[in-house]
Amino acid sequence: MAVGSGHDVVRRKYIKALSDLTGRNVIVYYSAWLQKGSVRELQALFAVNDNDKNGFMATIHQLDRNRGLDLILHTPGGDSAATESIVDYLRQMFGTNIRAFVPQLAMSAGTMIALSCKEIVMGKHSNLGPIDPQINGFPAHGIIEEFKRAQAEIAAAETPQELQARMAVWQPIIAKYSPALIGECGNAIDWSSNIVTEWLKTGMFEGMSDAADKAKRIVSELSSHEQTKTHARHIHVDRLQDLGVNVTPLEQDQKLQDAVLTVHHACVNTLQQTAAVKIIENQNAVSFIVQALIQSPFPIPLQQFPPRASDAGLSTPPLPNTPTNPN
Repeated sequence: MAVGSGHDVVRRKYIKALSDLTGRNVIVYYSAWLQKGSVRELQALFAVNDNDKNGFMATIHQLDRNRGLDLILHTPGGDSAATESIVDYLRQMFGTNIRAFVPQLAMSAGTMIALSCKEIVMGKHSNLGPIDPQINGFPAHGIIEEFKRAQAEIAAAETPQELQARMAVWQPIIAKYSPALIGECGNAIDWSSNIVTEWLKTGMFEGMSDAADKAKRIVSELSSHEQTKTHARHIHVDRLQDLGVNVTPLEQDQKLQDAVLTVHHACVNTLQQTAAVKIIENQNAVSFIVQALIQSPFPIPLQQFPPRASDAGLSTPPLPNTPTNPN
C-alpha cells in the first residue's frame, strides 16, 4: 500500500525506477532555496549543515553498500565543516564508489561534494559553481585582495598629503574588519582548497600518476575569486571538462537522462507545492524531510520527519518527530 502524500508516492516511484535502471543505490539531496529562498528565516535550513548528517545516516542504514551510491545533488552549498564531515561519512560507507548527478545546480559546498565523487554526471543545463569560501557573506579571497590593495596604495604614496588622502579613503573600510579577519580568510581558503585537492587525488584521480597536477589545476581555478569574479558564477559542463574534471554528459544515455530528470522534477514539485524545504531520500522510500510552514509575518515551529518504519519496510517503530526552532 502506498504511504505518504501524492507527492511522496510519485517521487519515491521514480527514485526506485532510477535505482532499478542503474543497479545502484540512489540518494537524493535536495534543497528548496530556489522555491522558498525569499523567506529569510529559512536560509540556514537550505544550506548544507550538520543536521543533514542525520538524513544521510537514516537513508544509508540497511543499504547494500557494495552497490555503490548515486548521489543526486541540488543545493546552494553551505557550511564547510558540515561538508567535510558529510563527505567523510559517505566515503566511510561507500569508499570512492560514489557518482554525483547534478540535474540543475550544485553550488559552492555542493560543488565540493560533487568533486569528492569518482564521476560527475551533468546535462547541458547543469551547473557547478566556485568553491571559494565566504566569510559573513563576503568572499574570503576578495577581502584579502582588498586589504592588499589598501596596503599597496598607501605604501605607494609619495608625499605626506597623498598618504593622508589615501589613508582617509581606506581607513573607514579597514576599520570595519573584525579582529583576525584576514587570518580567518586565509585559513578558510587553505582549508577548502586542501580538502578538495585531497578528495580529487584520492577519488576522481585515484591511481593516476598526474593526480596531484590535475587536482591542483581544478582547485586553482574554482577557488580563485579573481578568475571566477563572483561566487554565484554558473560553470557549465564544457568548462569543467576543459579543466580536467571527470564529467559525463547526461545526454549520452537517453534512458538515464529521462530517469534522472524525472526524479529531479518530482523533487522540485515536492519542494514547490508542499512545506518541505529539504529532502534526503533513498530508493527504499526511507526519507528525512525537513518542513517549514510559514504564516506571514511569523513562521511557526519547524518539524523534521525521520524515516517511517512503514515506508522503509522496517520492523522497528519510527523515531519520534523532533521539533526545531527556525530562529
